[in-house]
Amino acid sequence: MRRKIHYLDYHILIPHLLLVILGVILVYSASSDILLVNGFKPATYGIKQAIYAIVAFTLFGIPMFALKLNVFKSRRFVAWFLAISIFLLAFLVVLKVIKGSSAAVNGAVGWINLGFISIQPLEIAKLALVIYLAYVLNRRDGKFQKGHIWQNLSHPALLSAFMMCLVIVEPDFGGTAILFMIVLVMFSVSGVPTKIALSWLVGIALIVFLVFFIVISWNPKFLQDSYQFQRLMSFMHPFKLERKGGAQLVNSYYAIHNGGLFGVGLGNSMQKRGYLPEPYTDFILAVAAEEIGAIGAIFIVGLLFYLMWSIMEVGIHATTQFNALICFGVTTIIFTETLFNVGAVLGLLPITGVTLPFVSYGGSSMIVLTASIGLVLNVAANEKIKREAENTVA
Repeated sequence: MRRKIHYLDYHILIPHLLLVILGVILVYSASSDILLVNGFKPATYGIKQAIYAIVAFTLFGIPMFALKLNVFKSRRFVAWFLAISIFLLAFLVVLKVIKGSSAAVNGAVGWINLGFISIQPLEIAKLALVIYLAYVLNRRDGKFQKGHIWQNLSHPALLSAFMMCLVIVEPDFGGTAILFMIVLVMFSVSGVPTKIALSWLVGIALIVFLVFFIVISWNPKFLQDSYQFQRLMSFMHPFKLERKGGAQLVNSYYAIHNGGLFGVGLGNSMQKRGYLPEPYTDFILAVAAEEIGAIGAIFIVGLLFYLMWSIMEVGIHATTQFNALICFGVTTIIFTETLFNVGAVLGLLPITGVTLPFVSYGGSSMIVLTASIGLVLNVAANEKIKREAENTVA
């Protein structure tokens, strides 16, 4: 552990810490007025977010950095981690069947309430899938020749598809899309021929566009009462459907417009005071844009992209397939969540309930993302140690 500290990658650690600190400040600012109006202490969610961050860093981030990297390559660890994540996802399906819509939050059954904290199994499944695919694809490195590709990818593809099915049943389309992107990216960088990977990407994009076009044009009656369908229609016509689900996007526009370049000042947002639903989770970036301006919001998104680039740099220069795949997988999680969240806030993508990494309020997300960063820092330190040893021998 002491030796590893000397090889910390500060290009990853510092942006991560800055995002967490900014997140605590923005969660406090975005939630304080609503809490005060409802008779709670205004700092409740801000304090909780700070506690989540400290617990995530000390109990998950540091151990993931300190453990030997071989632990994450062991068959037993991978099997148990994957089994736990699948069990928790399956438990949600059972919960949905037993309790029905009464267990749903925003149209989906996605949380297991333990009283002191609500666990979101999807967050655990993201990291479990990354580690599982890194393990499997590393063992099959060099075997993706023409005629043997499906043979080597069938088992991980089917298991990944099963996990996606469990998530879409909740229903959580945003979470399903994130798992799908993890699989697509990690398959694509694992040695599968570029032409085949590109054909997958183009084919999937065409299918998604076709389904989207058909649903919007058809406007089927059996879907019109669905919470997810209403979100989709509100994305297409936010002002027309402002009273039927478009209020989030409309008030997000107002918040961004009110903030201008430099913002109205921290704590002075109007949209967070009952106008903008979920101001400290899904739409925290809109509140940030109103309070610290477009420049402040761009700085936050810029930090996320700098963090992603730094992780990608480690993956690109990694000496082993496993290390590279871990970096690409974690980057995919952060990138896809950022894309969906920023896209929803700007009205460029449908609202999926995906939060902004490290910034939005949430314990499960904070813990898993921090654990992911700890694992990436572990990979980066081991890569530096290995290169230093090779240079010494040379």
